[in-house]
Amino acid sequence: MYFDEFLKYAPKVLNVELPAMKAHKKMVPPNREELINNTDFTKIIPKKAAVMMLFYPKNSQTHLALILRTSYNGVHSSQIAFPGGKVEPGDIDLKQTAIRETHEEIGVHPNTINVIRPFTEVYIPPSNYMVYPFFGYSHDELVFELQYDEVAGMVELPLKDFLDDKIIVTNIMNTSYAGSIEVPGFQVEEHFIWGATAMMLSELKETLKLVL
Repeated sequence: MYFDEFLKYAPKVLNVELPAMKAHKKMVPPNREELINNTDFTKIIPKKAAVMMLFYPKNSQTHLALILRTSYNGVHSSQIAFPGGKVEPGDIDLKQTAIRETHEEIGVHPNTINVIRPFTEVYIPPSNYMVYPFFGYSHDELVFELQYDEVAGMVELPLKDFLDDKIIVTNIMNTSYAGSIEVPGFQVEEHFIWGATAMMLSELKETLKLVL
């Protein structure tokens, strides 16, 4: 989809009722829903993070920015994710967290990001984070400047490919709470996107289908 056309529809997302858990459930790995339902959030207070679901033009076509996390000794090593990160004491709100972290991780200046609305938060049991996604766009063709200690590379996903249901697949995986299980996700190039990012992508995909 041409980016000029996308800009005509994007503001309509503000008035859409988000599919929330209905969309999330399509990408919830087996046993994870039960694990979340059995979590007592009055006793286990999650840490907070915010991410940016950022659309932008590339060769006049609409793209979505995803990052490849660096390899490290942690639960999210080498995974595909949205740019973003944990809340810092100086952040005014979660939206500022998402904007600040996007600037720090991939070099997109805050003044170029237009945030339309927040989407439904997703809890990540292995790291005890509640992640708050925000839907936004940049008018500019972006030149990414990566924070290489956290970001190994970019995955620039064309909107037309994202909206194609052929990218929804299942893989057999070993997760942090179960071994050799069938996990739903998105196949983007050589990358399999699953877990929390896939849940957020699912809500984003279902929402965009309502307005495009």
